[in-house]
Amino acid sequence: MTLLSFDIRLWLLLAALAVDAVIGDPDWLWRRLPHPVTWFGALIGRLDRSLNAAPPKAGRERARRWLGALALVLIVLLALGAGWLVERLLLATPLGYTLVVLVAAVFLAGRSLYDHVDEVRRAFAAGGLREARVAVSRIVGRDPDKLDEAGVARAAIESTAENFSDGLVAPALWFALLGLPGLFAYKMVNTADSMIGHKSPRHLDFGWAAARLDDLVNLPASRLSGFLIAMAAPFVGGTIKRSMLVMLDDAGKHRSPNAGWPEAAMAGALDIALAGPRRYGELIVDDPFLNDSARHDASMSDVRRALRVLQVAGILGGVLIVIISLWRLS
Repeated sequence: MTLLSFDIRLWLLLAALAVDAVIGDPDWLWRRLPHPVTWFGALIGRLDRSLNAAPPKAGRERARRWLGALALVLIVLLALGAGWLVERLLLATPLGYTLVVLVAAVFLAGRSLYDHVDEVRRAFAAGGLREARVAVSRIVGRDPDKLDEAGVARAAIESTAENFSDGLVAPALWFALLGLPGLFAYKMVNTADSMIGHKSPRHLDFGWAAARLDDLVNLPASRLSGFLIAMAAPFVGGTIKRSMLVMLDDAGKHRSPNAGWPEAAMAGALDIALAGPRRYGELIVDDPFLNDSARHDASMSDVRRALRVLQVAGILGGVLIVIISLWRLS
């Protein structure tokens, strides 16, 4: 499917990670142009409106699942084809490798994740809990008005860990494996899960396939993300052993088959408790705490430490790419 060899993809990925770390998602650009992910969302929304328009009815669950699966197959094939075509067109130009790097960097969200989480910390420093609640509401879905400082801090830290996996490591991994086709397909699946993969009455069956496929494609990245976070633990006063043990013991307690791995590793690295009961609108989710025996009163200083873990884990991921590339050269 991809026109690039695995070894070349690794070096291009390293360059794309560097571009993302330095530039991120410039607001001035995306205020003038639609982000490519919005195109994916528009396509998914159109299919949802056309194939999932009828109100849910008893006895129609299987049919709605098949329609959702059909829509998912269609959009994944389109993403693979678009990625292959874009990669081919870019490589036909004199600056082909450079352009592939820039396109790949658009779909990596390491820098934007750092900036959005750091905004929570800066908002708290500037305007206290009220401003921090506004900032954290931009990155999590839970009810911010019910959060105290510890709740805001935990929400920001959990978002850091989870989005490190599905916003940076997973797209990077799929680019390394399949080039732009793999990267486009991953982002399409991830976008579909966020739009139709939830358990609302409208999407419980239609979005079932999207949610299951998203779990599958994120499985390897979530484990790798947890490992990288654990390796970064000594840089914030933690230990690799503690972070790894918490991850292995508590990852399965999370409601998500993937999010628990980086979140539990982060809990162990920072030696704080994460997850636990939380409110989404009128819905209260009574999940167990990860690393329950540790400190529960997270603070903004812990958010700063989590951001440090994010930085170091990202650098360690880059080092891992270099090691693999040099090993293959040898």
